[in-house]
Amino acid sequence: MARPIIKPTGVECPFDQEELIVSKTDLKGNITYANDVFVRLSKYPRDEVIGAPHSLIRHPAMPRCMFKMLWDAIQSKKEMFAYVVNMARDGDHYWVFAHVTPTLDPQRNVIGFHSNRRKPDRAQVGKIETLYAKLRDEENRHRNAKDGMNAGHAMLINLLKDQGVEYDEFVFAV
Repeated sequence: MARPIIKPTGVECPFDQEELIVSKTDLKGNITYANDVFVRLSKYPRDEVIGAPHSLIRHPAMPRCMFKMLWDAIQSKKEMFAYVVNMARDGDHYWVFAHVTPTLDPQRNVIGFHSNRRKPDRAQVGKIETLYAKLRDEENRHRNAKDGMNAGHAMLINLLKDQGVEYDEFVFAV
């Protein structure tokens, strides 16, 4: 069954600085675990969250190229930190600073993914919103989503190169 299209409300969901949002997914990005904070902020019943694709909470303001970077990193057995805006079932949103890691079996094969997310500082979000708007604009200049995603990714890599920093240095300096 197709999920209804949810439109952003522009209303931010509050959550506390000390709260930790946790989820785990399988190799295809389907949610296998979500803690109570995830369920509360997403505003979905737990039974609709478990087994659903993690993109269930994808906000349209998120540049696709950031998810490309994320998937490239974790599929290469690397961790990634990123600022992400998520969208709840009712269209409200919440910003997080995510730490995503691959889950490895004893033979070091990737068997899933684990994400811990915290509330970022408002000043950090402001800086990221400006960057993400530029990346979305670049993505939207292209006819198809894949070309747009690749163009946004190239733009981000060039911005980092111009600043003389790697992505990890950039994300922690925001």
